[in-house]
Amino acid sequence: MYVPNAFRQDDLAELHAQIRANPFALLASAGGEGVQASHLPLLLEPEEGEFGTLYGHFARANPHWRELRDGAEALAVFSGPDAYISPAWYPAKAEHGKVVPTWNYIAVHARGPVELIDDPQRLLGIVGRLSDRHEAGRPQPWAIDDAPREYLDAMLRAIVGFALPIRRLEGKWKLGQNRSAADQAGVHAGLNDSAAPRDRELAARMTLSP
Repeated sequence: MYVPNAFRQDDLAELHAQIRANPFALLASAGGEGVQASHLPLLLEPEEGEFGTLYGHFARANPHWRELRDGAEALAVFSGPDAYISPAWYPAKAEHGKVVPTWNYIAVHARGPVELIDDPQRLLGIVGRLSDRHEAGRPQPWAIDDAPREYLDAMLRAIVGFALPIRRLEGKWKLGQNRSAADQAGVHAGLNDSAAPRDRELAARMTLSP
């Protein structure tokens, strides 16, 4: 990922928080069948390894997992809020007109070797932890033990789990840090006044220059 210094995010706690807030990832890899990508919910275990370990599972019918045998590397992309930035929001437009549109966004890339998991008990643990994570806080949370065991066993046979120990973790917070304080304030106001919730979410993530 191309990350200019102004947009680089190296704080591990911030990177982990972004992953937890946006767990539905794009998992991509390159192999004998070319580049493949799958959209998957991933679970972060932050204490496992230097940068944490990601867990998830494929449908067994998805051929992607077969390309990840023998510890092949994969890239997990976690996308945060993003928004179109209009040049009309920059005070610089009225001053000299030398402004163009751009797109601001937050993204985290996690790379590492993939360990495929076929053991039923480990698979059950992955599915259980994923479910617990997303059922937490619900009035009547579903638990994996709510389903009949024979049904669970059939479902487990239909998936292939994996662990991805993160070897490289990159964050890009492109929030206009390269613009003047006045232009940043203009962008913040434009996003904050938008009817789109994702625009306002991005505005909330901006730290304005003094």
